[in-house]
Amino acid sequence: MYKVDICGDTREAIATEARRNREKQRQSRIFNARYRTMGVDVEGLKSQVAERKLHENAEKRRDEAFDADRMQCDKIAQMLEEEERQRKKRLNQATVEFWEQEQQPSTRREWDIQDSEAIRKGQPARVSDDDPRCGPSSMQRFAGEDLNAPARHKLQKEQNKRSLEEQRAERQKDLADHKYADTLDDKKRIELDLRALELARLEEECRKAKAAAVADFNRAQAAEVAQQQRLAEQREQDDNYTEIYNHLTGDILTENPDVAKSLLGEHRLIPYCWKGMSPEELAAMYKMQAEQCKENQRLRQEERQRDAEWEQQQQLADRAAMEMEAQEQDFRLQLRKSLDAYNRELADAQKSHLRYLEKEVYSNAPTAQYHLQFNTSSR
Repeated sequence: MYKVDICGDTREAIATEARRNREKQRQSRIFNARYRTMGVDVEGLKSQVAERKLHENAEKRRDEAFDADRMQCDKIAQMLEEEERQRKKRLNQATVEFWEQEQQPSTRREWDIQDSEAIRKGQPARVSDDDPRCGPSSMQRFAGEDLNAPARHKLQKEQNKRSLEEQRAERQKDLADHKYADTLDDKKRIELDLRALELARLEEECRKAKAAAVADFNRAQAAEVAQQQRLAEQREQDDNYTEIYNHLTGDILTENPDVAKSLLGEHRLIPYCWKGMSPEELAAMYKMQAEQCKENQRLRQEERQRDAEWEQQQQLADRAAMEMEAQEQDFRLQLRKSLDAYNRELADAQKSHLRYLEKEVYSNAPTAQYHLQFNTSSR
């Protein structure tokens, strides 16, 4: 092969054609929407998904904490409402009793005017001819006379004075009652706060005691299972030792009842060699059957007790789950309402902004010639 020199025009044409090919390839890549949009940041998306999961977990923990606080606050609020209702009831009862004991109609200043029995209780105008109230002319009373004016004025002054003293004493008593009621309210509020703290402490102690009881029950159950396994292994080992001993010390004479025992097991016999069970064997069999019945009854009782405890735990868990689900539905409803209100406000703002853009910013609409100048080159 010989090296052939290429003229300058040919090299320039080749370079120009290469640039055109690269430009066409670049345009095919850029103007292809599918190829352009397929290139996504997978690591960025994964980090976004992980961040979103962390955010959701944090929101879930925060919601659970808020739910627990809300339940505690609801309990305290119910207690406070009950105490307030009882206090109002006692105050109303005390007020009614005070009215009945201290504010009788006969003790009022206007009772002499409002008394319907005043005429019947009063004395007549003339009792007899020797009535000292009658004047010399034997007339009942003259017009314009007021012989008892000084005594009546004195009596009125005493009544006014007594009425003023009673009003002052009543006012002082009302002030003392209000002060005593305020003191009782302060003490009751302090007592409710202390009771709420005590309830919270008792609830925490109950939770810890419950956890300790469950742990003790699980340990006891595990220990019982291990003990049963050890007893079963010990019985099996004892049976094996017994069988070996019978083989070693067996007698071939048919007069010996032990000869009828089969080598396949202590509980199996040889029919043609068996002479019947001895009284000791019958007693041992009956005793073993009684022990087995007692053991089976005990195991069934323990199993029923465990099933009842598990069923109670399941019912408590189901009830707690239902309450949490109801609370979550209420919270989602409230959140949905707030989101709807916020979306409506955002939609109104966007509409006003679009109207502003259409009327003020984008007042000069572009023509078709303006759009034709785009996507003509890859640069």
